[in-house]
Amino acid sequence: MLYRRLGRSGLQLSALSFGAWVTFGKQVGRSQARDLLALAHDRGVNFFDNAETYNNGVAEQVMGDVLADLRFPRDSYCVSSKVFFGAYDKPLPTQRGLSRKHVMEACTQALQRLRVDYLDLYFCHRPDPDTPIEETVAAMDTLIRQGKVLYWGTSEWPAEAIHEAHRIARENHLYAPVMEQPEYNLLHRSRVEVEYAPLYAAYGMGTTIWSPLASGLLSGKYNDGVPADSRLTQPGYEWLRESVLGHGSERIDKVRALQLIADELGVSMAQLAIAWCLLNEHVSTVMLGASRREQLEQNLAALDLLPRLDAGIARRILQVVGAAD
Repeated sequence: MLYRRLGRSGLQLSALSFGAWVTFGKQVGRSQARDLLALAHDRGVNFFDNAETYNNGVAEQVMGDVLADLRFPRDSYCVSSKVFFGAYDKPLPTQRGLSRKHVMEACTQALQRLRVDYLDLYFCHRPDPDTPIEETVAAMDTLIRQGKVLYWGTSEWPAEAIHEAHRIARENHLYAPVMEQPEYNLLHRSRVEVEYAPLYAAYGMGTTIWSPLASGLLSGKYNDGVPADSRLTQPGYEWLRESVLGHGSERIDKVRALQLIADELGVSMAQLAIAWCLLNEHVSTVMLGASRREQLEQNLAALDLLPRLDAGIARRILQVVGAAD
């Protein structure tokens, strides 16, 4: 396993990490989750990602039960949660958002579900237009000083809001966000490569990127339609299906062109897409999602490809996908 620092912090995360979104508590039960987490940890993965909203907290419960059952040394892994959407289908105003009340209570609930004493990483899952950033920054600072959180960050925040959070933290001697969790893949690049570029230099922000396969599109699995067992067929994820496939044939055509490069290298399309993300020095870790052992094994093997992705191959890949918009 390759390890990278989380931005300028001293925390080193495995270059490939494992997340519970969509799968845990839906496609993956405790037995499968146990097998997947054991495999990941055995291969050197030291970061497991979760959120209050994933299956309304069930994903955290499954992960917490499995981590307790496997009895990994607590200092051998990092676990995260995210706060904003709440853990209910129809949350009340005090059960969602980034108010001090919800941030504090959601952290306590996440600790209970994950069965840990502290969160290594805690993310503000989206910006909250109804809560002053000052209030959220202060709440996160409190959690860190209480020892319930080690590092806090944002997820899909606009760069302007992250700049403001750092200004507030600096002027009030509070802990500032260390990392951002954005979507990043060959088909979705501009936020990480363009919008966030000033953040890396100014604050040393790290990124824990999600959806390296564009929800499966970059694995090539949708080239000939949507398989029956795909996450895009799951009830409640119609929005994801539209996001992934609602672009006509343009994206599928690009994936087919990328598949030719993968075939030349003798690797899967998924391995090519995952390894490519790690060419970006500002990517601290690439979060993988898997519902089957063989799927996770194949994706973890993307690290073997990384040394082979030279400048020539990287140039060919970018010729296919085009410039970041």
